[in-house]
Amino acid sequence: MKTLTFQNNDTMPALGLGTWMAPRGEVGQAVREAIRIGYRHIDCAAIYGNEKEIGQALHEATTSGEVRREELWITSKLWNTKHQRASVRPALEKTLADLRLDYLDLYLIHWPVALKEGSPFPHQADHFIPLEALPLAETWEGMEACLDAGLTRHIGVSNFSIKKLKKLLETATHRPEMNQVEMHPLLTQNGLLDFCKSENIIVTAYCPLGRPGIAEGINPPQLLGDPVITGIAQQRNCTPAQVMLAWALERGTSPIPKSVNPRRLQENFDAKNVALTASDMAQINVLDRYFRFVDGTFWMPPGGPYTLGNLWDE
Repeated sequence: MKTLTFQNNDTMPALGLGTWMAPRGEVGQAVREAIRIGYRHIDCAAIYGNEKEIGQALHEATTSGEVRREELWITSKLWNTKHQRASVRPALEKTLADLRLDYLDLYLIHWPVALKEGSPFPHQADHFIPLEALPLAETWEGMEACLDAGLTRHIGVSNFSIKKLKKLLETATHRPEMNQVEMHPLLTQNGLLDFCKSENIIVTAYCPLGRPGIAEGINPPQLLGDPVITGIAQQRNCTPAQVMLAWALERGTSPIPKSVNPRRLQENFDAKNVALTASDMAQINVLDRYFRFVDGTFWMPPGGPYTLGNLWDE
């Protein structure tokens, strides 16, 4: 398994298990199966609503001797309603209690979007707090305090643009070590990836397979059936999903595909054994259409402070 190295030489398994949209009642068993298969990197978030079930699965796996806590890499994320500096630590402590852990390996600011308490899924403009009123620098101070307290070993961000990373780096005492963003062959984000590499910020790729089965949108592109991807899969005697995960690994990113299906869990994990050629990589790279499956428009009710322009800074 490829690993990615943090500034203190901690290593994170590059291929992880995503748990976004993993249903309660199924996610715990999926985590147990993933650990049995060999996954050691589990990506979580408070807003997913399934951390208690994941925590029970982690507890069972560690207390049974199946895996040691030190072998696992567990990531979670701070939700948008907890951006005040004083709210960060209690939010992390709640996540630790739900996951039944003493510490996280990595804690991320989930979105560069601030919401008022009690508005986890906002529907109107007055549920939002503009970043001018609650700057990300204040939230980051709370993240740094959690790091200093030993509640998490590393801190980072998610869905941050180059502009927002640069601004954060200007004031941060502890630099962000991770940026988790949507990244797949239709959204290669080459500029952002290059910037993160230049600043020693590791990149986690969510939706690395696109979003199979996505409900919203009209005829969204289906990466798994793309002729370039399927053609390479036939040549390499693997599946289209394995091709895309191998592509992400070859780029030096950390893909976190989600599945609760044992066969697909194994298939995704086996992508670590797929070797792509330079020609394969080049063919996949030109598929970029700057297409987001998670475009952020759900943060933009009429009259609200967030727009596509100031969210992605593009």
